[in-house]
Amino acid sequence: MESAETALTPLHDGSRDGSRDGSHDGSHDFDFLHGRWKVHHRRLRSPLSGSNEWYEFDGTAVERALWDCRANVEELDAKLPDGRLRGLALRLYSPSSRQWAIHWSTAENGMLDQPMMIGDFRNGCGKFYNQAASEARGISVRLVWTGITRTSWRWEQAYSTDRGTTWETNWTMEFTRTASRR
Repeated sequence: MESAETALTPLHDGSRDGSRDGSHDGSHDFDFLHGRWKVHHRRLRSPLSGSNEWYEFDGTAVERALWDCRANVEELDAKLPDGRLRGLALRLYSPSSRQWAIHWSTAENGMLDQPMMIGDFRNGCGKFYNQAASEARGISVRLVWTGITRTSWRWEQAYSTDRGTTWETNWTMEFTRTASRR
């Protein structure tokens, strides 16, 4: 989740899969991630450039629940090939929309972004969407949580330049639990 100018404009509003009809209270959808994690990152060096050159690095994440699990905060720490990534994700659940908003910040910018991503979980898979500006062009952004178990899960970020018809995955993270849940 690189810093980008964003607007709260999800591509997917949840209405197609029942999240707004009262059938799913998603306030505990992120409960699986509370605790400490080892994280293996894989990032595309130059997204949306046609390049297929990836680099890999490792890090850690600590996930904490807030407000009876209706909010959570993630502290991400990773050693990049050319420095360090220290990030913070704040996730807030909206009871009225039954969706989550994800805010992001890094130690380098010290500012909490407006909600970067909006979405929910269906059938064990979390999907979150938004629009962003990158290098003076509009792109669609998608985050996906899959393979969720008590001890591991996978996250990926993808960009689209055609409003979601095709997607280019540019960052994946494999999480492995390192300590018991808190």
